[in-house]
Amino acid sequence: MKSVTLSLLQSAANAFDFGGPVLCDAHHYGEGHINDTFVVWREDHSKRFILQRINTDTFTNPVGLMENVCGVTRHLRAKILAEGGDPARETLNVIPTLSGSTCYLDADGGAWRAYDFVEDTICLQQVGSETDFRTVAETLGKFQNQLADYPASTLHETIARFHDTPNRYANFEKALAADALGRAKNITSEIEFIHAREQDCHVLLDQLAAGEIPLRVTHNDTKINNVLIDAATGKGICVIDLDTVMPGLSAYDFGDSIRTGANDCAEDEPDQSKVHFDLHLYEVFAKGYLSTAGASMSMAEKKSLAWGARLMTLECGIRFLTDYLEGDHYFHIARPDHNLDRARTQFTLVRQMEEVFDQMLEIVCPDNH
Repeated sequence: MKSVTLSLLQSAANAFDFGGPVLCDAHHYGEGHINDTFVVWREDHSKRFILQRINTDTFTNPVGLMENVCGVTRHLRAKILAEGGDPARETLNVIPTLSGSTCYLDADGGAWRAYDFVEDTICLQQVGSETDFRTVAETLGKFQNQLADYPASTLHETIARFHDTPNRYANFEKALAADALGRAKNITSEIEFIHAREQDCHVLLDQLAAGEIPLRVTHNDTKINNVLIDAATGKGICVIDLDTVMPGLSAYDFGDSIRTGANDCAEDEPDQSKVHFDLHLYEVFAKGYLSTAGASMSMAEKKSLAWGARLMTLECGIRFLTDYLEGDHYFHIARPDHNLDRARTQFTLVRQMEEVFDQMLEIVCPDNH
């Protein structure tokens, strides 16, 4: 995609109904790596907004994506109002274009959208305390619960087969067979690790196919920085970055949060002796999540959460190792073997989860596993 100039940004901003002219700042806002995010102000500085250029290399159907976002936020707004909440703060509010569209397509084919800025919030980049982690869990669980009656099958799949673990396994096998860079000989133990868990890759989708667990509206990117926390109360109030909201399983969202939050190591830690899965943090998150989402979940679905932690971590490791075999073209690397280190860290976490899996099941589904 072309770089964003001030004139391109201003012309995009002029397409939206901000209630008057706005001032643009061409400096990127926030920590996101996929979309281009900016803040624009009304000329009198009475209100500010988020203006984003959607990455159409990653999200090839921006109109469908925005249909998802508008449908889901409309549903959330009704639930928040019924609960006596404040929909201006507790969900994203899409600003339409002057012609009434949900997004603006520029002359270069770029797709833009705008939201109200949610003021007086904190966006954490990492877990600072157990309280933070529980707050994120409660907020994501509430998001899940509020969308429990949304018809998930009506949503567009914004990234095809994103958490289809058997398909990720198949892609790994293709990369291994091709061995384009001759790297397979250096990773025999990692290859064996994946091959030994081929059947695990099918567990969740088999449960869905059998009707044991429901299709859900899921966020699919439940990092801690996708929850806004109220600066005054410390409570989680709003789930953001809804680009990957699509049909999925609650185990995906739960599992990805555990993968990224229930350990004290960097995702690319080269020293595997420093990698530790923290069962206590898993329990903190599980209790917070189930306190808000549990009412709409069956026993089988609660059990699936523990599998979600294992499989989202395994799947991520498989993706890193696939990229390593293919020449590091998907995940940005800062050093040779960066993706191999990332994969090894995920596999260490999986191994440690397997050792305490009975306890993980007990935590999410006491006395019923």
